[in-house]
Amino acid sequence: MSIKPTDSELEILNILWTKGPSTVRDIHDVLEKSKEAGYTTTLKLMQIMLDKGLLKRDASNKSHVYTANISQEKTQGQLVQRMIDNVFNGSASQLVMQALGNYKPSTDELNEIKKYLDEMEGTDAKKKAPKSK
Repeated sequence: MSIKPTDSELEILNILWTKGPSTVRDIHDVLEKSKEAGYTTTLKLMQIMLDKGLLKRDASNKSHVYTANISQEKTQGQLVQRMIDNVFNGSASQLVMQALGNYKPSTDELNEIKKYLDEMEGTDAKKKAPKSK
């Protein structure tokens, strides 16, 4: 399944990934802190997301509780892949260079990136190494 949430849907998904199962009121309260959002608009958007398969709903209580029906990692992966394909002409290195050029990573983030690159090089080296007899 190709995941194509809108910006507003991503906001709701991010809240659910952070908070876990939540009611429409819970989601609306968080959204209201950063933008003007009507409760019925939040409710309608979450109903649309339910129809699209982005959310699951537990209707066993008076207040329906929603959870994300897609993983954060899978969603991020598909969105990044689309961005690489559509914005950076298939070049992951251009995406990384642009991101690092526009954002100053912390020392911890740089160390994490270096560690990841080292692991990737190690994996590639193992693939390229001749097999012993």
